[in-house]
Amino acid sequence: MAEFVKYVDVTKCDGCKACMVACKNWNDLPAEVTEFQGSVQSHPKTSADTWNVLQYIEHENGKGDLEYLFRHTSCMHCKEAACEKVCPENAISYSKFGSVVIDHDKCVGCGYCVENCPFEVISLKTYKDKNGKEYKKSQKCTMCTDRLEEGLQPACVTTCHTDAMQFGKKDEMLAKAHKRLAQIKDRFPNANIYNPQGVGGTHTIYVLAEKPSVYGLPESPKIPTSAVVWKDYAQPIGKAMIGATTMAVVGAFITNSIMSKRSKEDNHDEDGGGSHE
Repeated sequence: MAEFVKYVDVTKCDGCKACMVACKNWNDLPAEVTEFQGSVQSHPKTSADTWNVLQYIEHENGKGDLEYLFRHTSCMHCKEAACEKVCPENAISYSKFGSVVIDHDKCVGCGYCVENCPFEVISLKTYKDKNGKEYKKSQKCTMCTDRLEEGLQPACVTTCHTDAMQFGKKDEMLAKAHKRLAQIKDRFPNANIYNPQGVGGTHTIYVLAEKPSVYGLPESPKIPTSAVVWKDYAQPIGKAMIGATTMAVVGAFITNSIMSKRSKEDNHDEDGGGSHE
């Protein structure tokens, strides 16, 4: 089957937020009350009930002029997703379209996927069972996989009136991206195609007007080596030797260790630590 991607050209986006509304409507997501953030951006970031957010960025370009930059933000649907690697319950998988999806029957709400997503687009939602006991499940954009199964396009794509978002075969979308990049280079010298290879490439590719960091995107995201070793090597061998149940317990311990190490590194960076040569 051909590989499909969502193509987002931020230089064509006019900030209308129709993609946000379409996502809410199709996925039956509740409205969220948010406080004024000092701009027309409605939500600070994606959440368990808001799977895509339209970014509004005030940016001073190289000429000293003010530019308003917009970006549709949602799950990137990485080809080699960190969330899939660290999930101890195998609740996260890839659909035949390449979208990264969560099986909520398997999800135990551990939060490992939330902690390890390099794009910070997964969130935990709290629910209550019939006895009032709280439990959590991970939530994020699904690339409207249910619509794709029926031959439809993602809801956000169908509602975009400027063609800033399109959905199609990967080769065709990448060709569009390269053509568009050549067209806008004079106006946006820092323009680039964002399809990071550290995560195997993504099923949401961008034409950005500025460097990824201007949009809050990591310049070179990658999967932790420990997660790769665990998921691709240790886990399959371990299941064959000691059984799936025992490996699930071991997996939870190892994934928790990955999270703890990352947390310590983040705190160290915040405290001004790190090596200097």
